[in-house]
Amino acid sequence: MIWPGQPAEVIERIQGVKGEIQLQRRGSEYEIIYNGVFLMATYNGASEKESVREALQIVSNRFIAPFNVLIGGLGVGYSLREALACSGVGRVKVAEIEPAVIKWNRSFLKEVNNHALEDSRTLLAVNDFRRVLEEDASAIKESFEKQYHVIMVDTDNGSSWLSLPSNSFFYSPEGLQLIKNCLQSSGAACFWCSRREADFEGRLQEIFKQVSFRTVLEETGREGCYYLVEK
Repeated sequence: MIWPGQPAEVIERIQGVKGEIQLQRRGSEYEIIYNGVFLMATYNGASEKESVREALQIVSNRFIAPFNVLIGGLGVGYSLREALACSGVGRVKVAEIEPAVIKWNRSFLKEVNNHALEDSRTLLAVNDFRRVLEEDASAIKESFEKQYHVIMVDTDNGSSWLSLPSNSFFYSPEGLQLIKNCLQSSGAACFWCSRREADFEGRLQEIFKQVSFRTVLEETGREGCYYLVEK
């Protein structure tokens, strides 16, 4: 996934919480590499944005605002920016375990994400997404109002192209059930992926009421993909 005609300039490479993480630039575009695996780039945001937009459209037809959104993985901030662009959104919690990604979103990427981390509706959880889900699921048992209308899972490239082996949890039956438990009844979730994945799609169909696979043409001319599901 190379931006045509531009060499990569490494801006920062560090040993993060879960492995080596690197921010690099190609011309005016940025890429994030995690444990040697391509994770995200600023030129691949169309599918990510559309997935959040579509999920919010579903819940806006079913609920009265404000909507609560949970995002697993900050990336370059596209999902967060898109959620905040919806006037009906009251709060967006973002789970991001790597402090470097947060630092880059406040500096190099702040124009990309439209200063999303400074928005008063943003709640940043510097923690593993699984831990955040587990803590929220426990809290939900005590207060129905803490359930989310939309959950966006963007921790990796999908179940078949992982930058971090432990991220496989989010595509497992146990992980999917946990995500479902954190959703409002009739809420929606989206899972970004690099390609269609038959096994994962089958697991989604076993757990969620409605499952659809969508593709979006990215700026590079390649397709970005996501699954949109409804509880």
